[in-house]
Amino acid sequence: MLTKLALTGIKSRLKDYIVLFSGLIVSAATFYMFMTLATNKNFLGNNSMLSANNTMFIFGFGAVLLGIITLVYLIYANSFLMNMRQRDYGMFMMLGAKSRKIAQLIFVETFSIGMIATLVGSAIGVGLSQVVAKLLVRQLGLTLHNFNAFHLPAMLITLIFFGVLFVLSAFWNSAKLVKTPVMKLLHQASQPSRMQVKPVVLILQALLGLALLAVGYWSMASIKLLNLIAIPLALVTIVLGSYFTFNATFIWLISLLKRNSKFALKGLRNFTLSQLNFRIHDYTRMLAMISILFALALGAITVGLGFQNEISDLAAATAPYDLIVYHQDQQVKTAVAQLDLKSKAVYHYKVVDGATYYSVTELQQQPLYYVDYGKSTGAEMVMPTIKRYAAQDYLKQGSAARYDAARWLATKSEQSTEINVKFVSAAKFAALTAPTQHLQLIRVHDFLKDSKKIGQIESAQAKAAPQFKSVLANSKYVGYGVYKSLFSGMTFMGFFLGISFLAMLASCLMFKILSGAYSDVRRYEMLNKMGTRRGTLKHSVAIEIGVLYALPGVLGVCHVLFGLQLFKMLMINPYQGIWLPFAIFICLYIVYYLLTTWLYRGIVIPATEIEK
Repeated sequence: MLTKLALTGIKSRLKDYIVLFSGLIVSAATFYMFMTLATNKNFLGNNSMLSANNTMFIFGFGAVLLGIITLVYLIYANSFLMNMRQRDYGMFMMLGAKSRKIAQLIFVETFSIGMIATLVGSAIGVGLSQVVAKLLVRQLGLTLHNFNAFHLPAMLITLIFFGVLFVLSAFWNSAKLVKTPVMKLLHQASQPSRMQVKPVVLILQALLGLALLAVGYWSMASIKLLNLIAIPLALVTIVLGSYFTFNATFIWLISLLKRNSKFALKGLRNFTLSQLNFRIHDYTRMLAMISILFALALGAITVGLGFQNEISDLAAATAPYDLIVYHQDQQVKTAVAQLDLKSKAVYHYKVVDGATYYSVTELQQQPLYYVDYGKSTGAEMVMPTIKRYAAQDYLKQGSAARYDAARWLATKSEQSTEINVKFVSAAKFAALTAPTQHLQLIRVHDFLKDSKKIGQIESAQAKAAPQFKSVLANSKYVGYGVYKSLFSGMTFMGFFLGISFLAMLASCLMFKILSGAYSDVRRYEMLNKMGTRRGTLKHSVAIEIGVLYALPGVLGVCHVLFGLQLFKMLMINPYQGIWLPFAIFICLYIVYYLLTTWLYRGIVIPATEIEK
């Protein structure tokens, strides 16, 4: 009989259980996808600049962080479950059900829902891992090695981790409800968290919060001066600054708006402000935490995609020329003709006794381009520029112009100095008794666009003229391939983990809001009985939840904008292409906001009113 009543209660709130179940599935799928990366040593070792052991240590730390976030998420999901069911359990006890039977029912229900969601989520995680991998490979042109969507260690860790958490949750729920008085279960509305704070204290907290944020942002921008101490300093000050800023600003702003009668007394604004003030202190801690964790998630996406943007910049810094043609046949000529050329220079040479001779006059007529790295100190990377030597630079023995010419005009990789590459006058060059050969130095308008064609040309040269294989191995295209291989894994992991964190953290906020929705039902019922229109109620809900979503989002974006300063030592321009990760963040945020608003309305606004 008790089981039948429990099933009837679940059926009556099937929509809420579907939301809970889907949220747990997302949590399990996210955890599995992360562990697939964190436990795959071969994948990490082949797709990172660091060794596999070092990379696994980094991801091990990330796994601990993810475990903590997952635990927080499950706490809110568990709270959502208990808020839905505690009134039903109270009714069962009023009807004479024994506490032991209720405890057993709670344990079975909690554990069953959790483990079914874990199994389904893990299976979905396998599919999502494969889909996301294919999408990233196709859209970003990545090259991934040893990635397998199904990874047995990740599956076992996911099942064990969630199994332990749900067992603990089941025991906790059973003990809590058995000890809770029946009348308290029946009257589930939570008590408001009210605390009278003096205006002076609010002002001091606001100033302290802004000062701490300013110190944190300054420390990240001054990592060159502070070195490694900048990171813990920024972490402590930004966390504390976020809390004080939220707490003081939120309370002060609500109080200020409520005092403005022209604003507060229009429509349901006073009710909406009171709703926000109702659980103000709980939301303050939650929003501060969400802003920090969202900044980490958004930062992971931004940095991950930033590494992808760095590939072309770093490749450009390796060589001023996109292609060097040492051998020409009809196939090579046809392929070169298809390139979008920016410039092409032809240099003639003669090989005598193992030395390669060039005419200085020809170099003066066609000075070579070179890469200017600017005033980079090593603490901050500078975007290199392509410049051209002056004609007179080639008249000086041992000049940088002659050194670069020796490097780019060598016909063998070991002949990269003036010992083997010599520059002589036009008359002496003409007097050398050796066949005149030539090579072409080519620059294109868009290296990435033509990279595939350039690779085909170099392969054709190496096949037709094997003597040039060694020098072709040092080309810009080869360097581009090396950087692409190194950074592809970092891009994939950053994007993958960033999206996973965002999904889970947005879900935490969603369940935090929905967990308190049932305590708001009576207030909305009163408004409905007073004749408040459906559109007005929906507008109030949209504004209330919109504020709770917007505040951590805005502060999290600020954290990321300043936090990218930390990566100036690793990236030429960490802000390049920043619109893409921010667009992904905003879109995902809007989706969760709309979903939360829809679910919240379904709980607090009477069904008859919704159906009108």
